[in-house]
Amino acid sequence: MTGYKVARVWGFGTTNDPTKTTEVYYQILNSTGQYINYDPKNGIARLDYAVARAEYYGVKLILPLLNNFDHLGGINTYTNVFGGTHNSFFTNAAAQAAYKNYIKFIVQRYKSSTAVFSWELCNEPRCSGCNPSIITKWASDTSAYIKSLDNRHMVSLGDEGWLTSTSSYLPNTDGSYAYSGYEGVDFEKNLAIPTIDYGTFHLYADQWGYNYTWANIWIQQHNAVGKKLGKPVLFEEHAVPDGEDRLGIEGKWQDTVIGKTSVAGDMMWQFGTKFPSGFNPYDNYALYYGTSNYKTLANDHALAMTKKTPTAYV
Repeated sequence: MTGYKVARVWGFGTTNDPTKTTEVYYQILNSTGQYINYDPKNGIARLDYAVARAEYYGVKLILPLLNNFDHLGGINTYTNVFGGTHNSFFTNAAAQAAYKNYIKFIVQRYKSSTAVFSWELCNEPRCSGCNPSIITKWASDTSAYIKSLDNRHMVSLGDEGWLTSTSSYLPNTDGSYAYSGYEGVDFEKNLAIPTIDYGTFHLYADQWGYNYTWANIWIQQHNAVGKKLGKPVLFEEHAVPDGEDRLGIEGKWQDTVIGKTSVAGDMMWQFGTKFPSGFNPYDNYALYYGTSNYKTLANDHALAMTKKTPTAYV
């Protein structure tokens, strides 16, 4: 419906107690063990269906294997079982062993599918207040493990692209939040990992305390890092909340992507559709199918991206 050739679909979904969730979940993890949910109504069959339909329509999928946040069972579902805190998850041997068990299941299940574009270590990993070397080591170890299972597909980290003010070749890295290293992520060092094939970065200027025009600098800075390291970068999530001038704001970001960078692609967060029942699972950043904004920011932009000429690496 959009003209997108690649989409991002959650490959994670864990619960500690299936009697207390109404959500789709693929894994049960608790004191009794680690199990896959094969119930066709709310288990792994739901992801099987998504992958099969992607194959049918010729769409490629990015599959994140973990969520930083609690929704759909993130890092917390591992620390609930193996102890420690959110931040200690990245160095907790038992938690990492369980996570790798899940990785192995998902990768082996789908690695032969024509729909797989890449595997993603985590949606927006953060280790707030940590030295960025913790996530860099975790990303290095985990991406190498995935490559040992499947060396045919790409791997990305899935991070928001936090930068540090130590990169002297980047303009305007002023030490403010996005450049402070506070979230324990160093985009440049992570992209340099040999088993990370491309970089990701996200953008929520309103949440992070920046104005919308700054976002164009953010885009170009990540393009510069990709150019330096010789790897593609993907503008994986961007949005502004309901009530804002989406065409005037995000349209300019898309113009920057097309006209001033070699950024490989950009993705909206998130597409929505109106359900006849009135059910609304979306947050206030959703862009709804059938609206004029959808046509311009999704359909028209997807077409423009197919005609994009790289500019940053020449």
